[in-house]
Amino acid sequence: MSTTITTAEDLKNYYQNLFRSARVRAIGWELGVMILFGLLAYFSHKTVLYLAGFLVVGIIAIFHRRYHNKSYKRLAVFKTPFPAAWRQILEKHSVFFKNLDGQKQTLFEKRVQLFLIGKRVEGIDTEIDDEIRVLVAASSIIPTFAFPAFDYPDLNEVLVYPASFSEKFEIGAHKHDENIEGMVGNRYMNHSLLLSKPALLSGFNGRKGENNVGIHEFVHLLDREDGDTDGVPERLADNAYALPWLHLIKKEMQNIRSGESDINPYAITNNAEFLAVVSEYFFNNPEEFQRKHPELYEILSKFYHIEPAF
Repeated sequence: MSTTITTAEDLKNYYQNLFRSARVRAIGWELGVMILFGLLAYFSHKTVLYLAGFLVVGIIAIFHRRYHNKSYKRLAVFKTPFPAAWRQILEKHSVFFKNLDGQKQTLFEKRVQLFLIGKRVEGIDTEIDDEIRVLVAASSIIPTFAFPAFDYPDLNEVLVYPASFSEKFEIGAHKHDENIEGMVGNRYMNHSLLLSKPALLSGFNGRKGENNVGIHEFVHLLDREDGDTDGVPERLADNAYALPWLHLIKKEMQNIRSGESDINPYAITNNAEFLAVVSEYFFNNPEEFQRKHPELYEILSKFYHIEPAF
């Protein structure tokens, strides 16, 4: 995540370099195999070993292609124009996207394409269209915009539900009292993220606000990257910020309890929820967040390496 990438061209070069390195290693193995079997065939006078060598080289080539299939798909993205309809979706629904300059919008668009070729977005008892897919991708990109090469390696799929759901993933008439709008999967769904479609759309209504369930859940995924969902995203922050951050959490939670803060009271649930809740506010309404919570804004800017209020 530390690679400096500021444009779509930088990101393409990054993936090309990764692919070239992998291809060079594969060619090295292929040459080694050819030399080995060539020598064996020469000294043993068994021509069948030449054929065996070519067979092994072919297996290496096939294995390389399959193992690096994602790299081939990534590079193909940079030859594929971003659909105009998708751009209209982002311009209509995402305040964050609209506030970017042209070069950064292009980078954002390429990352939408990259996300959607790498992760499944599926509806559960509901139809989903390009609008939903693009907004799911946008939810993932916004909190990692300063880290374009990061692609949520532990996430395989995003499941979109027609409404809120229970902890047992129940919907409709059989649902219990829980009204969950988003959840990072656990146990057998450890590589999944679940979202309510109405809540996702509500968070991307094209206006500034404090709530965005998509961003909220992807922040939880970032928080969990170091192994603990504890509200201290070590991958996004220098350890020097950990103690000041925990102090701010304690201070702001007290303000919320006493009714002296406009931050969603759900933030006092625990440190992880605090991080996710204030991150929604930070990205969805940065100017107001900076004005009302300057200390939180400053440290989140350092966490995410971005200042969305400018």
